[in-house]
Amino acid sequence: MRITSTSCICPVLVCLCFVQRCYGAAHHGSIKVTRNQTKHIEGETEVHHRPKRGWVWNQFFVLEEHMGPDPQYVGKLHSNSDKGDGSVKYILTGEGAGTIFIIDDTTGDIHSTKSLDREQKTHYVLHAQAIDRRTNKPLEPESEFIIKVQDINDNAPKFTDGPYIVTVPEMSEMGTSVLQVTATDADDPTYGNSARVVYSILQGQPYFSVDPKTGVIRTALHNMDREAREHYSVVIQAKDMAGQVGGLSGSTTVNITLTDVNDNPPRFPQKHYQLYVPESAQVGSAVGKIKANDADTGSNADMKYTIINGDGSGVFSISTDKETREGILSLKKPLNYEKKKSYTLNIEGANTHLDFRFSHLGPFKDVTMLKVIVGDVDEPPLFTMPSYVMEVYENAKIGTPVGTVTAHDPDAANSLVRYFIDHNTEEDRYFTIDASTGTIKTAKIFDREETPWYNITVAASEIDNPGQVSHVPVGVRILDVNDNPPELARDYDVVVCENTKPGQVIQTIAATDKDNSANGARFHFSLDEGLSLNPNFTLRNNEDNTASILTRRRRYSRTTQDIYYLPVLISDDGVPPLSSSSTLTIRVCACERDGRVRTCHAEAFLSSAGLSTGALIAILLCIVILLAIVVLFITLRRSKKEPLIISEEDVRENVVTYDDEGGGEEDTEAFDITALRNPSAAEELKYRRDVRPEVKPLSRHHPSSSLDSIDVQEFIKQRLAEADLDPSVPPYDSLQTYAYEGHRSEAGSISSLDSATTHSDQDYNYLGDWGPEFKKLAELYGEIEPERTT
Repeated sequence: MRITSTSCICPVLVCLCFVQRCYGAAHHGSIKVTRNQTKHIEGETEVHHRPKRGWVWNQFFVLEEHMGPDPQYVGKLHSNSDKGDGSVKYILTGEGAGTIFIIDDTTGDIHSTKSLDREQKTHYVLHAQAIDRRTNKPLEPESEFIIKVQDINDNAPKFTDGPYIVTVPEMSEMGTSVLQVTATDADDPTYGNSARVVYSILQGQPYFSVDPKTGVIRTALHNMDREAREHYSVVIQAKDMAGQVGGLSGSTTVNITLTDVNDNPPRFPQKHYQLYVPESAQVGSAVGKIKANDADTGSNADMKYTIINGDGSGVFSISTDKETREGILSLKKPLNYEKKKSYTLNIEGANTHLDFRFSHLGPFKDVTMLKVIVGDVDEPPLFTMPSYVMEVYENAKIGTPVGTVTAHDPDAANSLVRYFIDHNTEEDRYFTIDASTGTIKTAKIFDREETPWYNITVAASEIDNPGQVSHVPVGVRILDVNDNPPELARDYDVVVCENTKPGQVIQTIAATDKDNSANGARFHFSLDEGLSLNPNFTLRNNEDNTASILTRRRRYSRTTQDIYYLPVLISDDGVPPLSSSSTLTIRVCACERDGRVRTCHAEAFLSSAGLSTGALIAILLCIVILLAIVVLFITLRRSKKEPLIISEEDVRENVVTYDDEGGGEEDTEAFDITALRNPSAAEELKYRRDVRPEVKPLSRHHPSSSLDSIDVQEFIKQRLAEADLDPSVPPYDSLQTYAYEGHRSEAGSISSLDSATTHSDQDYNYLGDWGPEFKKLAELYGEIEPERTT
């Protein structure tokens, strides 16, 4: 079968058609081939020949976008078996067969019935077969061929991402890349120049340029200033056919904005400013604003204001409002028109974010001068002090001056001032004030123990303008007067045990005083001197605002007396000193050995508590035995005081034991142990009571001055020498004990040991002036002196 096509457009197809026709003419219109298969690869045609086949398949071409009234002729199918008698029938199947492509089954002519678009489908694959019309049997095997849609320049370039919005910093160098735009063409890029695009700029010159091949947009001028022009609209065109005449084109818009850089220093619109501020302006309040202009935007326009010098730098301060970029002038100290009427400030505004690339454009700061005029305002009276503290003694008479407040008119008129007390509280009614002088006086008698402090408010107003009023707080401290005597801190429950010992502390008492520490912090305790000496209890002042109650005898009996009363006198150190008397009630109680109280009721002691007769007899028997032991012990002690050796012939080893404790300092009849306790008192020789001396001992007379400094070791050696040289010493051992308590003090001894053996003309009446602590001592020595005189 032969393929005939009238659309031999390209040179290859022309050659193929030419070869085909020449080959068919040489063989009388029929092609004898073994195989004929057409395959289109990248615009080339390859023909394979099959044996046993008598027709040739080729590649067909059809132009896209055909707009004619008649179907477009594509080509012709012809089989060598076709004799022209209509016995051969041609059948076409495959893509678009019967809808887009139709075939004349008798002649084999193929036509396209629709306008095709290569951008939607580039080719169609179909199958052709020749059959016998009478028998419907294939005359040749079915073969495949391709109809390719040939491209025409029917698509203009398109910018798929437009329009564009882009920024570039101002003052950029010429040739700085801004953006690359790309246009696409749907035509076949492998066929002709239909899809070959070039770029050009239609709008935006001379500020920008575009590369015709790559589409890169660049700046075309030096130092483009944002402050001069910020926005640019650039139109870019893309044209196919390599830009030749007749090519299709598309365009897009690129909106370019110049971004800001810090290339403009701040500038104050004026070099001199003037501001009016009334003297009544509050400290910390904003009194004015100032602003330096900066053509830049954003952080490049941020600035900081400072006061660099001027006589008002200590009175005013300036801060920066970050939103408005204004300098806020505030007051640091109060203004006083009468003292200073104007101030001068030099204010500097400087950028905080600098770009050193543009430092050559000048210093990025500016300075202006601000003159502040202080306005005069009618002010209220001004007190000399922000607050007053005054003092007055309690119990002061009504009308006693407490203190004086002073206020004056700070204005130049210097109006007279009137004083008064705001009676807003009850405390304000306790005082009065002189309206002219401001002297505050008492209006009642105060008691510090009731209210120690008062707070009042004093007001001052101008006589000419009563509406101008100022206030000041006044505190009045009530001073203490010693008008409250001390008293016991609480009610004491004093208990004394029946088995207590002399000198035992049974209770510690304390006192309190309503007055402050200056009038009663130091208390003195004593027994009532108007009463006779209490034989049962005494009182000791501890010198720490407390006193101790002590017993004076050994035993107490509930059966004899179960309650004692002890009057106590308490005085303070105030001016004048005050005192009070209180009576302590002391109960006698039965106690355990550890001091715990068992019972304090007398009837409990007398009751037999249910004891049987046998138990009572046993108790009485024990008491009798105890009494017998005591009598025997006393008898033995008295027998020990007899001489140890009865006769001179009784020579035996004896140990002399002295175990008599004596009767204390009050016993003047006991054994004289002065020589054993004080070496200076043993000046005279003491003879032994057990042996009659025959030879007098060595004489040892020392002046009284040497006796005071005698050494105890030397004293013992002397006594040892006497014992060794004494011929009257019996031939058996004798033990002598000497004890030494030390040198006598310069004040002399107050012991009754020396008083019994030495005679002194000293007057002991001064002991009565030492106080109640030495009362007993004064009584003792007061009784000895009359005995000596007698």
